[in-house]
Amino acid sequence: MSHKAPQSLADLIGRPGSALNELATRAERSLDLAATLRQGLPESLAGGLDAASLHPDGTLVVTATSPAWAARLRFEEARLLALCAGREPPAMRLRVRVTAPAAG
Repeated sequence: MSHKAPQSLADLIGRPGSALNELATRAERSLDLAATLRQGLPESLAGGLDAASLHPDGTLVVTATSPAWAARLRFEEARLLALCAGREPPAMRLRVRVTAPAAG
């Protein structure tokens, strides 16, 4: 039986190459991307954007807070893709999803 000492979560997340480190890095990138997109949108639209991620195939996936917000964000495709300029991979297409309603 192994008698390894417990490790702190900070150590596990901070270990380069670990699955937790990769997950934390992706989450941080996603939060940063969503913030960048919100800042680049008119204030009247920014509140409808819930989350964002940029997939390896160049698909920018934006999550809207409702179907109505999703429709409005689809009209902003050119702006949203332009706001991703300089990111890798380059954003080539937009996909808008709606946040699933909270269970309750």
